[in-house]
Amino acid sequence: MDSPSIHIRSLLGLLVILAVAWLVWSGIYKPLILGLGVVSCLLSLWVAVRVGFFDRAVFSLQVISRLPRYWSWLLPEIAKSSFEVARVILDPKLPISATVVEFDALPPGPVGQAILGNSISLTPGTVTMDVHDGVLRVHCLTRQGAEGIQAGAFNRRAAELTQD
Repeated sequence: MDSPSIHIRSLLGLLVILAVAWLVWSGIYKPLILGLGVVSCLLSLWVAVRVGFFDRAVFSLQVISRLPRYWSWLLPEIAKSSFEVARVILDPKLPISATVVEFDALPPGPVGQAILGNSISLTPGTVTMDVHDGVLRVHCLTRQGAEGIQAGAFNRRAAELTQD
């Protein structure tokens, strides 16, 4: 079982993230709006506790520090995939070879598997259709895209991101 200090740190960490997001995105710093922001952040924190957000299997602040490195890898992958999809749909022969692939997810928990599935779906030409018992089913526009997914870079990077 997690110690209470870890739980308190997690609560405070999420509260800080929520408060900063509220302040940055609101842009209005009048007392009424700030008060509503405080109420909103506290209500969000209460809901997070009630739905079990801080259960160890779901919540991990360690992931946040690794996100910039992951995004710096993912964004070029999205760009490369965008160009590939544009090339395919602009080709008069329309060389689409739609394929569905299944593979085991390397990230063991639900958060890592969700990150993996969403990362794959963010890249044009691929859609994660299902995640069940650690197996992902992905629809790919081309066989080359399917081979790229099966090569495992997405799987490996998502596992590295979510490791404890």
